[in-house]
Amino acid sequence: MRRLWFFAIFLVGCYSPSGLPPLGYETGDDLCGNGIDDDHDGLIDCADKDCLYTSGLCGEYIPLVPAQRPLTENTPELCHDFIDNDGDGNFDCNDKDCQAIAEACCSNENSNAKCADGIDNDGNGFVDCLDFGCSQGMFVTVCVENTDALCSDGKDNDGNKKVDCLDSGCKATSVCMPAAPTGSAGPEDTLAACSDGIDNDGNGFKDCADFSCSKSTNQTILDYCAAHEENSLKTCSDGIDNDGNGYTDCADHSCSQKGDADTLAYCASISETTYDRCTDGVDNDRNGYLDCSDYSCSQSIEPWPGNDGKTVADYCASILESTFAKCSDHIDNDNNGHTDCQDYSCSRATDLNVRQACQESLVTDALTADQKCSDGKDNDADGFIDCADWDCSHNPAVTICKDQPQVCGP
Repeated sequence: MRRLWFFAIFLVGCYSPSGLPPLGYETGDDLCGNGIDDDHDGLIDCADKDCLYTSGLCGEYIPLVPAQRPLTENTPELCHDFIDNDGDGNFDCNDKDCQAIAEACCSNENSNAKCADGIDNDGNGFVDCLDFGCSQGMFVTVCVENTDALCSDGKDNDGNKKVDCLDSGCKATSVCMPAAPTGSAGPEDTLAACSDGIDNDGNGFKDCADFSCSKSTNQTILDYCAAHEENSLKTCSDGIDNDGNGYTDCADHSCSQKGDADTLAYCASISETTYDRCTDGVDNDRNGYLDCSDYSCSQSIEPWPGNDGKTVADYCASILESTFAKCSDHIDNDNNGHTDCQDYSCSRATDLNVRQACQESLVTDALTADQKCSDGKDNDADGFIDCADWDCSHNPAVTICKDQPQVCGP
């Protein structure tokens, strides 16, 4: 005997996907049992709520004689049998116990592509990073809010309902750092407040970097700020952040873009944009980043010698540590001081295979990976053994699982 799960009916009754075929195209027992995504919404047969609402094939199955079953719902088999095994009112992929298991294949919104397409792929009412499958997905790298740009754009980029500086991921960014502590917080409009190295008024700018100082009506303060400007050859080459704005010498636009002719020439002479300077292991422009770790190199359009038509940016891209091979060779390929999975370009790679290889439960050495994926043990204690484990079936370093069907497909 089958019955439609009443909560599923409620959800479907409210469900109206934007930009997709209207409810009714994938309906009835025939269309809901043919293995085809008839309405092209990314959901096939009983995975589609249209079928839960209209087809008797997709409701909960209630045996006439209850079988002796464990009161759990935590394996792929139990998560696809149309039975509410643990009696909590939810069955199969509607049960949170099933949703937590990657091998149960319940989530249809768990990749970078699907988490950035503006579509509610799994039809649960949440789109992209607002969906836990994206915001908490171990293979999803697009749902983050942890840079100055992302923490100041007024958007909830990671879908946790917290915007910019209210998001814990933004705490370490410069735009969200708290003002330096002071015993006399208040206006920054006196010589003392404009020369103490403290952001007294908490507006993100301190001393002469604050307009209340640099454009003060007090001539004494103006004279002080003028004496501490960073726009001459002397102040742009002394290794000191003279104007206290957080940027030193040619890393400060007042030197590299607004300085006098001599200063501009000096900054150009040490700029890190050429192939020679981007491969010499020296922080030529003294901005704290060297070679291809410096944007001036990684974005440079200067020629790459011996490679017709290619640029320094192309060179930097060629040594980027972001492939499985480079993330498992024990070499710091991009010379940024971080090797393999210690490098963000590996551990946060957009390539799911690379990101997967850097998960704590994985190993990147092929021999060790094959051994762990064939020892008959549940090494990461997730309930799945060897090639039945997502970590083995999706790990490029594992060779013994290649001839077996991958868990949840490619």
